[in-house]
Amino acid sequence: MDLSGNVCGCGLGVSFSRCGRFWDKFQVGTTNIPIAIGLILMMYPPLAKVRYEELGGVFRNYKVLGLSLIQNWVIGPILMFLLAIAFLSGYHEYMVGLILIGLARCIAMVIVWNDLASGDREYCAGLVAFNSIFQVLFFSIYAYIFITVLPPWLGLKGMAVKITIGQIAESVFIYLGIPFIAGVLSRLIGLKTLGRKWYEEKFVPKISPITLIALLFTILVMFSLKGEYIVQLPMHVVRVAIPLFIYFVVMFFVSFYLSMKVGATYEQSTTLSFTAASNNFELAIAVAVAVFGVNSGQAFAAVIGPLLEVPVLISLVNVALRFKKKCFPYALRPQPGSAMFHTSHEETVY
Repeated sequence: MDLSGNVCGCGLGVSFSRCGRFWDKFQVGTTNIPIAIGLILMMYPPLAKVRYEELGGVFRNYKVLGLSLIQNWVIGPILMFLLAIAFLSGYHEYMVGLILIGLARCIAMVIVWNDLASGDREYCAGLVAFNSIFQVLFFSIYAYIFITVLPPWLGLKGMAVKITIGQIAESVFIYLGIPFIAGVLSRLIGLKTLGRKWYEEKFVPKISPITLIALLFTILVMFSLKGEYIVQLPMHVVRVAIPLFIYFVVMFFVSFYLSMKVGATYEQSTTLSFTAASNNFELAIAVAVAVFGVNSGQAFAAVIGPLLEVPVLISLVNVALRFKKKCFPYALRPQPGSAMFHTSHEETVY
């Protein structure tokens, strides 16, 4: 058994090594061109779907917006930072990769989880738009603080990473700014020239598959480059996966509890919880690859994220639907419209 396992492992390692050498031909500095193209393409469709014109409605609901801010930009980053230190203090590159994941708030797959759990689509779109803008403006600053500034303050001198705001800002602009601008322009021009019906019923369905195709392509390339290490170091995958799993579960349940405490509806609670529990792995991978290189431990940690998120978040969708039956019986009644701006349970009963 041990011999056959070793032979199989060696065979996979050799295969991955050959694939890795092929993709290395497209390397320019720390940037791998195929991966860069894949990352930009996967970010464009979700950003083109966002209803930017409805942002004003989200901003008017101060209570729920404030809770979303706390969940996404205070609790989430701090929790992942603490988990990274607790589980990966001896693996500095993995630790930084995990911190980057915690700082990248979800703007893509959360739409899928929210829809499966019957959350509020319009409110989800508004939060996605808000997080998109917030990431463009503040991700660089957050990354600099959590990766370079905070570790030495906690006496973790060996974990300090010499990275400038400019380096991260450049990566954020390329991998988030470019698709963000393209998404905004697509929506504005599409709605103005051909109308909402054409844009949402014709254009959006055509570009939607790009995200999944680009994500699968990017993961394929990255695992071709990193697959040899995964085969050789399976426990490192587990080491990164454990804090990620804890993060998903804790963020989801804490967010759902806090949402209920402020009087949010089931639809709002679901949207807030999945927005807080999910992460923008595309951005985390992009920044890790651009700043540290495709063969870095940071990129290795970042690419584990989406592989774990899918099964965990699908399970949490079922948990949310159970909450709906037990804690929000009113939500089981047919509802003719969105509960986007409702803040009390009674208001959603028709």
